[in-house]
Amino acid sequence: MAEGSEKTVVVVGGGAAGLMASLHAAAAGARTTVLEQNDKTGRKLLVTGNGRCNLTNLSLEPDSYRGEDPSFILPALERFGVMDTLRFFSELGIYTVNRQGYMYPRSGQAASVRDVLLMEAQNRKVRVKTREKVLEIKRTRSSEKRFLVRTEGWQYPADAVILANGSPASDIPGACSSGYDLAASLGHHVIKPLPALVPLVCKEKYPWAGVRTEGELTLLVDGKPAARESGELQLTDYGISGIPVFQLSRYAVRALGDGKRAELLVDFFPDYPENDLEGFLETRKKNCPYKSTRELLIGLFPDKLIKVLTSREPLIRSIKAFPLTVKGSGGFERAQVCQGGVDTAEVDPVTMESRLCPGLFFAGEILDIDGKCGGYNLQWAWSSGAAAGKATEG
Repeated sequence: MAEGSEKTVVVVGGGAAGLMASLHAAAAGARTTVLEQNDKTGRKLLVTGNGRCNLTNLSLEPDSYRGEDPSFILPALERFGVMDTLRFFSELGIYTVNRQGYMYPRSGQAASVRDVLLMEAQNRKVRVKTREKVLEIKRTRSSEKRFLVRTEGWQYPADAVILANGSPASDIPGACSSGYDLAASLGHHVIKPLPALVPLVCKEKYPWAGVRTEGELTLLVDGKPAARESGELQLTDYGISGIPVFQLSRYAVRALGDGKRAELLVDFFPDYPENDLEGFLETRKKNCPYKSTRELLIGLFPDKLIKVLTSREPLIRSIKAFPLTVKGSGGFERAQVCQGGVDTAEVDPVTMESRLCPGLFFAGEILDIDGKCGGYNLQWAWSSGAAAGKATEG
């Protein structure tokens, strides 16, 4: 192209999806600018995986993603999947390690991932502008540029705009819902955002704060089983947390949002069915007939949990189906991601381009797609960002 005639792309949001989109847009030949409202890019990326950055996951099962239409993710993941992600970051200098399918940078630092993305952005001549909060995106009647992106201090003409603003999930300053507002102003329907991958607040209060124990959770919505997860549970003064809780929290939160009843049944000893557990405890009693009921549970459960379990009758039922009533969640500030967002029915799943507003693209968490714990949400950021960035060439 002649100088000054290249396509101009503005990416709103300098997180994982925005940076990936900007690199692919620049590689396609576009003059690309990233507008980030924080003083630094990738602030949420820096805390992923407890600061170690779980880049992706080798196991992408059909139920890894949720939303009104979870199948929306398939074209983007087929075109830029897990192996593409690992190859991409390897070429940028990230050596990954496999921890039971969870892929991390060998450095153990999320900052490594953010840094190589920024170095590559500089190499591809992407302009990264921080402290630039986008206030408005206007469609223009100009034959030269489709959009005018207005911030507090400047206006950026653009042929294409990629919205990658993320969501209000996280307690990191700058996490907000501005992307939804911008999408709505351009005609898009936004499915109500709610917290996901979040601790659950329960009606009942028990003196078990600080206990970590293995268990299995069953979520009941209006009395019917809706989801089941197992693993290490964290019992708290407000309710319950831990990865199994995060995995099913989106369903509990959505149920409450829809005015339904959400309850948990906790199996604190999933090793044995209920009948077998009764025989197992009887054997322990025969072996040590001098022990009280509470003493029989020593070695099976933490002390605080034993006191709670033995305060309820019958004991076997208390161990196998301990009931908790969910009344809320830890909120957006304690959530890792949001559920809800821009309705994917209004977006092309191959290009991430709006079906309502040509030249407008989406990437990452702003869309009504949320993944499980374990690198799935970052993989969605990489895949959707790559799809949107590449498509701006068209």
